[in-house]
Amino acid sequence: MPITSFSLPTSNRQLDYEKWHGYRLTYQVTLPATGKRARLWLPLPNSLDPAYQFTQGNNWSGNARQAKFDAIGTEKFPVFAAEWQGEGERHASVQCIIKTSHHTVDLDRYQRYGNAAIPGNIKPFLQPARLIPVNGIVKDVAHSIVHDEGNTTLEKARAIYDWLIDHFRHDETTLGRGKGDIQFILENSQLSGKCVDIHSLFVGLARSIGIPARIQYGVRMVQSELHESLGGQTDVSRSQHSRAEFYLDNLGWVPVNPADVCKVARLENLTLDDPIIKHLREQFFGAWEMNWITFNHGQDIQLTNSKIGRLPFFLYPYAEIDDQPLDGLEPEKFNYKITAAELIGTGAKF
Repeated sequence: MPITSFSLPTSNRQLDYEKWHGYRLTYQVTLPATGKRARLWLPLPNSLDPAYQFTQGNNWSGNARQAKFDAIGTEKFPVFAAEWQGEGERHASVQCIIKTSHHTVDLDRYQRYGNAAIPGNIKPFLQPARLIPVNGIVKDVAHSIVHDEGNTTLEKARAIYDWLIDHFRHDETTLGRGKGDIQFILENSQLSGKCVDIHSLFVGLARSIGIPARIQYGVRMVQSELHESLGGQTDVSRSQHSRAEFYLDNLGWVPVNPADVCKVARLENLTLDDPIIKHLREQFFGAWEMNWITFNHGQDIQLTNSKIGRLPFFLYPYAEIDDQPLDGLEPEKFNYKITAAELIGTGAKF
């Protein structure tokens, strides 16, 4: 496949809405008719940063006894929640309109400010999560990657990014997008999996040496301009995808996507010195192709009224019947479908 590029805007540009793309994301869910009570939660597109993604509205239909568009966590991640009482047919349809524009940060503008204080609202992204510890083997591996303590934050983040691409192996047999259990991965020397695994590693390794980092969980929407394996189809029920970010004191959040470099290398059986892989390695350090939308960057998520406890992350539809969870990785048994459509024009609304 020939090497291609897309035109990426700089992070401080004025918004040019002629270059934006509009999408409709649709969930169609049918829950089993058994049990006395059923609950459903759907992750929804987030207006995280209006410079590259914002939502234009949601609507729903169905026969739920109660349903609402809600927000969870301290950062108010958007969610649709519904509840049914009694046995019988249970169905819901949710539609969302989203706008995206390719997202990049101009790393040439980076300036090192010595030991600049990390803002208070950024400090939580240095903390561990259930599956992302920041001490022990995680810190040891990070220090083995970043040898020179005099390196800048940008150089350290790039070293972790390159190390992951050099050592991680995309594995199509991994269930879903992976578990993201980085201590297990490192202790067992199993540097393989999918996007949640590699991006959890990036975040854990970065946090362990003082670099704020986070994972963005979302879904691919349409075809990629860069490679055919990096896009979604009309049915995106299995197109969930995560990406990662790290924080620089004078540039803010910097997007990275090492998972897709590893994916193309594996699926195309390409070596790391192949021109396509070299191109993608550079393209995805500091940029996201926004044929993908983000839902949230939450870790250890507590869903409102859920009886099961915290989810390590909220990427898939989630449901409970009589307080017992349904497996969101099995849409045939759960019976949900997610579809995506690109909209023509910039003013599409319900």
